Amino acid sequence: MMLLQQIRKIAIAGILIMVLTITTACGGGTVTQADRTTTPSVIGRDVTYTELERGNTPGGQNFGNWVVQTSNGLIQDAYVRDNNKLGVVISREVRPNEVRPLAKSLVQGFRKNFPNQDLTVLVYDPGKKLILTTQYDVQTNQVKYS
Repeated sequence: MMLLQQIRKIAIAGILIMVLTITTACGGGTVTQADRTTTPSVIGRDVTYTELERGNTPGGQNFGNWVVQTSNGLIQDAYVRDNNKLGVVISREVRPNEVRPLAKSLVQGFRKNFPNQDLTVLVYDPGKKLILTTQYDVQTNQVKYS
């Protein structure tokens, strides 16, 4: 039984990485400096989920839509803020031990669409409660989870 869970976990992460890589390579254009906003982000633990939209830039809107459409039901909703923060609401199909690999895959795809900057991926449970914050540091090329 444990082997099946490991295989499922690896398969989900692999499929998401493959989808993110292929679609990113074949699809959307790069984000220009004009697409980026200079206003500070308002996303934080004190902002309620209902105040959010899919993206506050055209590139962010497109990426948020793409994440939901290509997730095969693993992600119910997504939003992008300032082209460096991605928030996703996972479905009930995602098991607790699959959240971190999913977040890592999202960071990889997010990094390809919005390169050369620090990134944050916020993962919310189906009840829209923040369960994981993933931060990518462009200087060290490291991913941190909290």
